[in-house]
Amino acid sequence: MNVNRVKLYDADPKVLTAFANTGVEFIISVGNENLQTMATSPGAARQWVAQHVQPFIPATRITGIIVGNEVLGNNDTAMAASLVPAMQAVYDALAALGLSGRVTVSSAHSVNVLASSFPPSSGAFQEGVAQYVRPLLDFHSKTGSPFLINAYPFFAYKGSPASVSLPYVLFQPNAGVRDGGLVYDNMLYAQIDAVYAAMKAMGHTDIGVRVSETGWPSKGDEDEVGATAQNAAAYNGNLMQRIAMGQGTPLKPSVPIDVFVFALFNENMKPGPASERNYGLFYPNGSPVYAINAGTAGSGDGGGSSVGRFDPYSSQSMFSAASRLVAVRRRLSSLTLLLVLPVL
Repeated sequence: MNVNRVKLYDADPKVLTAFANTGVEFIISVGNENLQTMATSPGAARQWVAQHVQPFIPATRITGIIVGNEVLGNNDTAMAASLVPAMQAVYDALAALGLSGRVTVSSAHSVNVLASSFPPSSGAFQEGVAQYVRPLLDFHSKTGSPFLINAYPFFAYKGSPASVSLPYVLFQPNAGVRDGGLVYDNMLYAQIDAVYAAMKAMGHTDIGVRVSETGWPSKGDEDEVGATAQNAAAYNGNLMQRIAMGQGTPLKPSVPIDVFVFALFNENMKPGPASERNYGLFYPNGSPVYAINAGTAGSGDGGGSSVGRFDPYSSQSMFSAASRLVAVRRRLSSLTLLLVLPVL
């Protein structure tokens, strides 16, 4: 595995220092707990950038900052109102240092910010978040940064297995869903294009969409239908194959999808349903949960291999417990993996 991009959910200086002069590209994050302070005190944003960005550039290639995670739609209106001002404050701090052309500023959102996502052309943002999304889209348009979504087709299947086709969510052969003149053979692409439609409804066709999280659990509680190692291998493997082909969505066929796959390691101490602890390719002891075939797209049975089998062992030695949460891109394609380093 040739690592060329890493994403941190924080801005761990030990990790940033360790990867200096390696050419590896970094995306770092500002936690939700910092948003309201940065929104009301631009000096806090300047201090954060001075502490977490400026000392490491240019030795470490920091190319993006994600400000907040799933802030919109969680009924915290104070935090939602702080999102764009905080993003602007971080952008202004970068600009003051001459770094705004090198480092983009964005935020990650749950796909549930959409009130409608099916058919994709009917995509629309929830009425309750519209007042926050409008200035957010204006910010993205002005700065050239992408709109990021966390999209998990697993949840749709888990919630309604009788009506949601398993092959459709696993990128396996199926009849597909027609939306006007476009045909969708998987849910993830439909969700991406629903975001494009929602942005267009608000007057923007100039903003890209990237998937900041997606994945499938290998194990779950008894009521978590579909959470199996076989389905996880099919979802992640078939997605890798499509990315390796440089596929775009039906609406944007010439724009290769950019995806972060969650996760490399199971989070053995994470609370909640069993599925929450089982999105990884590895167990906490480093042994693989399942093998992924990165062969011909669309085959969930492991057949065909134009790209080859994914060997997670080849990247293990590059990471240490200094970073609890990172994401690594395979140069083989534009795939990015979220690596969750377990607590041992």
